Amino acid sequence: MPRFPFVPGLAALLLTAAPAAAQQVVDPDFRPVVERPAYAVDGPVVVIDGAHHNFHTVDGQYAPFAALLRADGYQVRSGTAPFTVEGLAGVDVLVIANAGMVRPDHVAPIFTEAETAAVEAWVRGGGRLLLIADHAPFGAAAEALAARFGVRMGKGYAFAETPNGVSTNLVYPSGAFDDHPIITGREAGERVESVTAFTGQSLAGPPGATVLLPMAVGAREAPDLPTLQRINDRIEAGEPAGAVIAELSAPALPAQALAFDHGQGRVVVLGEAGMLSAQRARFPDGREVRFGMNVAPGNARFGLNVLHWLTGLLL
Repeated sequence: MPRFPFVPGLAALLLTAAPAAAQQVVDPDFRPVVERPAYAVDGPVVVIDGAHHNFHTVDGQYAPFAALLRADGYQVRSGTAPFTVEGLAGVDVLVIANAGMVRPDHVAPIFTEAETAAVEAWVRGGGRLLLIADHAPFGAAAEALAARFGVRMGKGYAFAETPNGVSTNLVYPSGAFDDHPIITGREAGERVESVTAFTGQSLAGPPGATVLLPMAVGAREAPDLPTLQRINDRIEAGEPAGAVIAELSAPALPAQALAFDHGQGRVVVLGEAGMLSAQRARFPDGREVRFGMNVAPGNARFGLNVLHWLTGLLL
């Protein structure tokens, strides 16, 4: 597994990437199509946070997700202000994805105590929240907000052991799912058949939370990218995989996606952001790798069903 600098959302490429930094761009060929939009016009207002040094924003890495939601009839806007209960009035769903990227090489907790209290109070009073925090270091940046809802974050790099080493592409087949409305959908053709996550972190929810994406038996979490690199290097050098993994990583928390009620509101928490985007990673040697909804079509259905549940179309 060659080494290159940390680039958010590219952790899934670590096992195949060239030993040089990649340019990460939105896939221009991704065109979401929704055959039966949930809303013809003037659907619920979805605000995707852009005021907290977010790596994923409406006009940036989450442009594909915004396009998908608009195709389903949602009104998608960018969040441009700190969180207050008053400022969240009129918002149906708040999406926060990978906040805290102060600089390309530095991610830090970014929400004030007043903001985390405001978001919790807003949800408790009927608001709907989709909170997304990716692999390290994004979990640490969102940890205080997640804790307001009883969610623990692994804050590392989730991975699974394979016959050839480790894999950071985590595939969730239909047989792994609980029969939550987000998975089953409203009618035939809306069931989620599979979801692919591109690394990310693991999660643990509050009592009563539904595990939407259960981590596979034996899934592990490395604390940081250099440790994940060492694990792979030592296995490739011939050391016993089980011993190396046990030494340098910890068991993953139970989930990579959670759904639960909070007061009168609803919350979905995802431990990986790339699944709801559509990206291309371009390397100096000319290679290009795609990841997100453009290579895992079940992810788009999952994203739509998450919004349908949050906005009350799925009970």
